[in-house]
Amino acid sequence: MQGGRIARRGLSRLAAAVETAAVAPPRMPDFNHVPLPYDGPSAAEIARKRAEFLSPSLFHFYSKPLNIVEGKMQYLFDERGRRYLDAFAGIATVCCGHCHPDVVGAIAAQAGRLQHSTVLYLNHAIADFAEALASKMPGDLKVVFFTNSGTEANELAIMMARLYTGSHDIISLRNSYHGNAAGTMGATAQKNWKFSVVQSGVHHAVNPDPYRGAFGSDAEKYARDVQEIIEFGTTGQVAGFISEAIQGVGGIVELSPGYLPLAYEAVRSAGGLCIADEVQAGFARVGSHFWGFEIHGVVPDIVTMAKGIGNGIPLGAVVTTPEIAQVLTRRCYFNTFGGNPLCTAGGLAVLRVLEKEGLQANAHAVGSYLKDRLRALQDKHEIIGDVRGTGFMLGVELVTDRQLKTPAKDEICRAMEHMKEMGVLVGKGGFYGNVFRITPPLCFTKEDADFFVAVMDSALSKL
Repeated sequence: MQGGRIARRGLSRLAAAVETAAVAPPRMPDFNHVPLPYDGPSAAEIARKRAEFLSPSLFHFYSKPLNIVEGKMQYLFDERGRRYLDAFAGIATVCCGHCHPDVVGAIAAQAGRLQHSTVLYLNHAIADFAEALASKMPGDLKVVFFTNSGTEANELAIMMARLYTGSHDIISLRNSYHGNAAGTMGATAQKNWKFSVVQSGVHHAVNPDPYRGAFGSDAEKYARDVQEIIEFGTTGQVAGFISEAIQGVGGIVELSPGYLPLAYEAVRSAGGLCIADEVQAGFARVGSHFWGFEIHGVVPDIVTMAKGIGNGIPLGAVVTTPEIAQVLTRRCYFNTFGGNPLCTAGGLAVLRVLEKEGLQANAHAVGSYLKDRLRALQDKHEIIGDVRGTGFMLGVELVTDRQLKTPAKDEICRAMEHMKEMGVLVGKGGFYGNVFRITPPLCFTKEDADFFVAVMDSALSKL
């Protein structure tokens, strides 16, 4: 009798140990960095000031907003010194890693010598960076116009297309996001990001979305819609076509294979220029190539870029051919801060780091590994409807019904809260707000990927 009770107690302790081990949170990889002591205002005080002095349009993730005070490579630190794995990179912006010493050093050195003058004077920083950037482009794409953001870059590209062709009509894709100024808001095709202001001359083609699109992966049917827009919605002549290679804000949507070559052919036959929006996909993020459009085997007439170009500094660019660039000589075109020495010195450092540290190859290798791990997670969790993307531009779409593809809007918010508590920060997006946007710094390691998947697995198991 006594022996039986002892045996049962032993089994109970064993079961408890197994249960404890099963619910133990995943362990974050070791990282050799001690954050500086923080003596600034608390999260509550910052939230109060933000509510009083900043735009009420600002929103934040999480029920209790994080106060992020320091970053190092693929990690962020809050006011208490807690470390988080950053799988969002400031919305696909930090490519080399937070506070990369080479980038910080280049910016600091330039700031100590000359922060700003004007492009009316000569300075080597802007010329050196333009030359290095042109060397990364195919064909005759070698003339660079610097801006301060992706919105500015897309505004300029659309205006140049209209000036060069003498036409006004622009074609973009439904579900796209190209910015929030007058012209780019017209090209953006989600009601969530559009205000009721004049947005003329833009037609939105059916989105070639293999997961939710009307024609599945049938590129020819989607491209036929572009041709029909030209024939039935314009004079037969258009200014241009603008698209992302992978829709970022739209939920990491990959375009159907074979679509872009067909769309480019239709647009060019109608006299238009083809604009590649590389604001999120560019600068080695897709891994297999330096630019997202290269995945599709096309060469655009104009390429726009921002975000990863400066690893977090306000910098954007438009790159085009010498012939197209001439249109801006018809009047005076000027941008006070575009191409200032501080930002272009930082941009050149980014290109050098990407090359020196092989970050494109890392994005390809680790990104492919992470995608395979996420697909295995899809087999386990019914709520994962789709896993997509390439390199370090990956999306995981959550649905409550795989057949109906019902967006799991509330569930993704709860999952993000769980992931934050376990030390992982990730983005979300898509028209319905139900897609994890996984866009980490390109220095993200295989160990980081394993930790990320373990945390997501645990978070989804708690729903």
